[in-house]
Amino acid sequence: MQFYANAGVDTVEAESPGGIWNWKAASPRRVPAQQPAPAPQAPAPTASVSAGEALSAAEALAATASDLEMLVSTIAAFEGCPLREGARGPVVYDGVLGADVLIVGEAPGREEDRLGKPFVGRSGQLLDRMLASIGLARAPGEEQRPVCITNVVYWRPPGNRNPTSAELAVCMPFARRFIALTKPKLVLLAGKVPTEAFFPDVSSIIRSRGQWREIETPDGAVPALPIFHPAFLLRQPAQKRWAWRDLLSAKAKLNDPLP
Repeated sequence: MQFYANAGVDTVEAESPGGIWNWKAASPRRVPAQQPAPAPQAPAPTASVSAGEALSAAEALAATASDLEMLVSTIAAFEGCPLREGARGPVVYDGVLGADVLIVGEAPGREEDRLGKPFVGRSGQLLDRMLASIGLARAPGEEQRPVCITNVVYWRPPGNRNPTSAELAVCMPFARRFIALTKPKLVLLAGKVPTEAFFPDVSSIIRSRGQWREIETPDGAVPALPIFHPAFLLRQPAQKRWAWRDLLSAKAKLNDPLP
């Protein structure tokens, strides 16, 4: 009614033919708001590609990537992960491709999704300090060795939930290929999700952290160390003493002479 008044309309037709009702002069009365009719529920869309087909496509595409740059482009163009629809874009890596140290995280969060880089915000700042304490950096300076940071899932899960087993499965061929093409001296698995993705037999990150394992690649085994995720350390600062031990173990492994 305010819209019509502003437009200069001051009369409307009455309920009976020929009558005129001056609604501006009439006493205002409260009209109960009408609830909109519920929108019809559209049937759930049928996936055009099954989980098995998406996994097969991921395995084939990962195998065809001959270098890291090609693999990054392949991941960005991949449409088989259902998380892609709700994310702004893929979060594939940060740091220096081909670095001796590869850090594998879980999945992008809100800030990672917004900026397109893994480990940003408070957890990323803590990770940078942890790396700097043993002479590593994603943007290395003097007397620092480079690292590369990636994920086991490249698109943000809704509400920052953990990725499902199906979402992990379709991304794992790319994660394994990333390690194979990087040929790092060691891999740090940051948190429960990447640790369990590569080693399904582990019971918890509490028990598995600090224990060296091996990730098999076509060119041989790569040492892998599960560590606490920086976000966990922000919630549980008392666990930082164990994180420090794991960092020292990684530094010692990195400095070991090759056999």
